[in-house]
Amino acid sequence: MTSDIFGGLGGLMKGLSGFMPQDDPNTKLFNAQSELTDLNRQADAAYIEIGKAAYGQNPGQWPQNDKLKLILANIAAAEAKRDELDRQKKAVESENAAKDAAATCSDCGHRNLEGVKFCQECGSPLTSGSPKHCVGCGVELAAGARFCGSCGAQQGN
Repeated sequence: MTSDIFGGLGGLMKGLSGFMPQDDPNTKLFNAQSELTDLNRQADAAYIEIGKAAYGQNPGQWPQNDKLKLILANIAAAEAKRDELDRQKKAVESENAAKDAAATCSDCGHRNLEGVKFCQECGSPLTSGSPKHCVGCGVELAAGARFCGSCGAQQGN
């Protein structure tokens, strides 16, 4: 985890080292350390690939099998928790959007305070969030539309 945090910083520092004098011993040492870090990451990635392949051929052979099963179960539980939290977040966002729609005047588009029954801008009664429809063709209109985008009919007030 620590290498992940500093990995990004190391990349930034590596980019900045191009602005440092290349004959400076500190720059040379930093560049050598950066190269070594990159090569170690590549080796770790190769070991991971080898380990996954070996484990896939005979999972029961490895003493870490039970530990891996537990980790995978914990990953599944964490993913389920994340998905539930995402669902809850979307439900709250949907509820907030419905409240916003109910407080937005369908005649003038003014955003009113919650609980207000009449628009504070034009005095029109606020609907309970039901959409307004064109008087000419019945198409659903956007909030505040004075003309229908489908048939061009002028809407009342």
